[in-house]
Amino acid sequence: MAAVTLGSDVLFDRSLLRGRTIGLVCNPASIDAHVRHVIDRAEGAGIHVGAIFGPQHGFRSDLQENMIESPHGDDADRGVRVYSLYSDTRIPTKDMLAGLDALVIDLQDVGTRIYTYIYTMANCLTAAAAHGIPVVVCDRPNPIGGVQVEGPMLQPGFTSFVGQYPIPMRHGMTIGELARLFNEHFHIGAKLEVVAMQGWSRDQYFDSTGLPWVLPSPNLPTLDSALVYPGTVLFEGTNVSEGRGTTKPFELCGAPWVSPEPFCQALNLRGLPGVVFRPHAFEPVFHKHAAALCGGCQIHITDRTTFRPVETGVALVAAFRDAGPGQFAWREPPYEYEYDHAPIDILYGSPALREGLEAGRTAHDLVQPWADEVASFELLRRQYLLY
Repeated sequence: MAAVTLGSDVLFDRSLLRGRTIGLVCNPASIDAHVRHVIDRAEGAGIHVGAIFGPQHGFRSDLQENMIESPHGDDADRGVRVYSLYSDTRIPTKDMLAGLDALVIDLQDVGTRIYTYIYTMANCLTAAAAHGIPVVVCDRPNPIGGVQVEGPMLQPGFTSFVGQYPIPMRHGMTIGELARLFNEHFHIGAKLEVVAMQGWSRDQYFDSTGLPWVLPSPNLPTLDSALVYPGTVLFEGTNVSEGRGTTKPFELCGAPWVSPEPFCQALNLRGLPGVVFRPHAFEPVFHKHAAALCGGCQIHITDRTTFRPVETGVALVAAFRDAGPGQFAWREPPYEYEYDHAPIDILYGSPALREGLEAGRTAHDLVQPWADEVASFELLRRQYLLY
């Protein structure tokens, strides 16, 4: 039996929207402890689903590649219109919201600033505020825990669809807590209700909740991939493979110019907390370096409580850059609807990583400024925590 009762369980068990017509923002991970999808739960609770809204990768999460827009369509089985919020629009339009009594959001976030689902939620709050529709966010666990906060803050001038608000890379909040933060602190002003979970504590990781893991997006197949993601997602701003096209995306990283054994030996000598790097070679079947032999590592977490994924990611970027002078490169725009800034800059939240490494600064140097930024954010987030 699940140790955690989801916000959606509370919403539907109490029939809080019985007889109303709602729009549901959801995807395949929007399930309960018995693997029942939120749409079926809603219908069983006497709630009419008038529209479905899908985030990046689509309502069915069937689009593997990053930055591939999904089309609008219909759910033929249920006879419901499906709108893509990763398409010609990333914010629901007035026509999409027509006839709805409320917008219900049930998305599984993964605890990282750049994950677009939280901005899909924020955009829904913005649209709902403009059109006078209430929003209900069904809270879900932060799968990588709600204690640790780490990484650089998003800086002014570097907002994008992978970073709309100034929060650290690993924010340590649930999607419901973020909804409160975005709506109140950043003055969206929607009529918002967050339906809290029961039984979740901040120190819990997803595998202690009793809930089934469903891929929240195609390249986060396991909790391990989600745990390393706040750091290795930085490779999306480089020509290093982040393991897309393998069975271990974000846990594996590599490039054709790297010899795995000396590379990992040097990394392990750094003594980064809670992690060991195992030499590994792989050939991605798609994405960067498809069908080319890449040398690098698999990241093995030895202690979740001390592991610092963002610091680890910065150290890895620096190591791959040092291992391939003249071969390592920063990815060029566009990236996630941003056409001017370098992708690494919008991922990191500023040019500090790119410019710092190019100026000869070490990964250790780059991590030091985070402490004050995180301390400031901790004071802010405390006002919006539910658990």
